Amino acid sequence: MFRGPAASEEVVPSPNIWYYQHVYDVENRAQDADGEIWRVLREERDWTGLDVLDLGCGDGYHLPLFAEDARSVLGIEPHPPLARDAERRVRDLENVRVRLGRAQRLPADDASVDIVHARTAYFFGPGCEPGLREAERVLRPGGSIMIVDLDVTSEPYGGWMRADLPHYDPPAVERFFAAHGFNCRRVRTRWRFADFAAAESVLKIEFSAKVAKRAIADTRRLNPGSGEVTLPVGYRVHCRVKPTGLVLPGHSAASPDSAESSDSSTSPRIE
Repeated sequence: MFRGPAASEEVVPSPNIWYYQHVYDVENRAQDADGEIWRVLREERDWTGLDVLDLGCGDGYHLPLFAEDARSVLGIEPHPPLARDAERRVRDLENVRVRLGRAQRLPADDASVDIVHARTAYFFGPGCEPGLREAERVLRPGGSIMIVDLDVTSEPYGGWMRADLPHYDPPAVERFFAAHGFNCRRVRTRWRFADFAAAESVLKIEFSAKVAKRAIADTRRLNPGSGEVTLPVGYRVHCRVKPTGLVLPGHSAASPDSAESSDSSTSPRIE
């Protein structure tokens, strides 16, 4: 039932979930322990009774959560093994479908969804213009694109990311999204693990060996006892609404894309 991208179309491998899916599932269950991201997303656009497209859905972890209230949910994932696992996860949910596809060429009709959601997938700043155009194409007028990414300025997690990504420029990324008509809301969350071994396994797939060693030591200092481990992690939620009427020259939705745009994202972290 899947329709995938042509072999010539580039898909950037995710360094974590593509190769460490079991550990990434531990990470998914640990993230946003208090539901702060979900609260902010609902404040931006409640999806109750609407059609949602989850871009870069991985093995489908978030699909059932959207499906509880949405009219329909379409999960798009470029990696066939993950897409198959996502389909297995939602096989009993009548309002959810999963398709192979990529951000630059979404397997969805024009004006067919109300929300495009992407969480730490593809949309990381300059280079993601093709995906923004596709999101705009599949959104109905008045629809919202909601992008969740890690706040690289937020400590301690952001500091570990900056150590691994010395050329990543957080202010430039925020200027990019602002120039494309997005608002930005910073969200402070907690990751919560059952024990230190679980936290350590996740940090090892998210960072280089050198930085992971530092992150593990820092996490141990933050959690000196045994038992549950918590870790503060900051996110940014970028949201933009598709205009419902005539777009006047100079509006962000009418702005031409950068001449340097390409079909690959300059992503600090994929999926």
